[in-house]
Amino acid sequence: MLRNDRRRLVLSRLGEVEGPVTVRDLSEYIASVESGERPAPRNVRQSVYVSLHQTHLPKLDDLGIVEEAERGVRLSHHADEVTVYLEVVPKHGLSWGEYYLGIAVLGLLVQLAGSLGVPVIGGVPPVALATSFLGLFALSAMYHISLQQTTLLDRFSQS
Repeated sequence: MLRNDRRRLVLSRLGEVEGPVTVRDLSEYIASVESGERPAPRNVRQSVYVSLHQTHLPKLDDLGIVEEAERGVRLSHHADEVTVYLEVVPKHGLSWGEYYLGIAVLGLLVQLAGSLGVPVIGGVPPVALATSFLGLFALSAMYHISLQQTTLLDRFSQS
């Protein structure tokens, strides 16, 4: 189900906005992403609209991931079971995993440079270097968690 780019974009978009989204708005958003133009060409918008209406949204609805709402579609309460695996990364962007790995590698390299006595870094106490990178890691994780729709505490309180 998550192999299809359009379904991934639907889930991503529905997770970004509050409330239901019309099929038309979804198709315009996805067509813009796919074409790289805003507004997307009419034929691309129409193709996306038809595929969402006839294929992708019914499939997501059958699986209980989206549900029809008064003015469009929205994520169902079961969506968290799937969206936890969803990370849409821009073409030249970094995934969160790559970002965290980068911080860890940079922190290790700075620690190594400090222990080798590299000028400027060698004068900083190792504890201060480690604390700064752990702090950066923690702040990044807090930001990442704030982007999620639900947290671990939310999931425990629902059960």
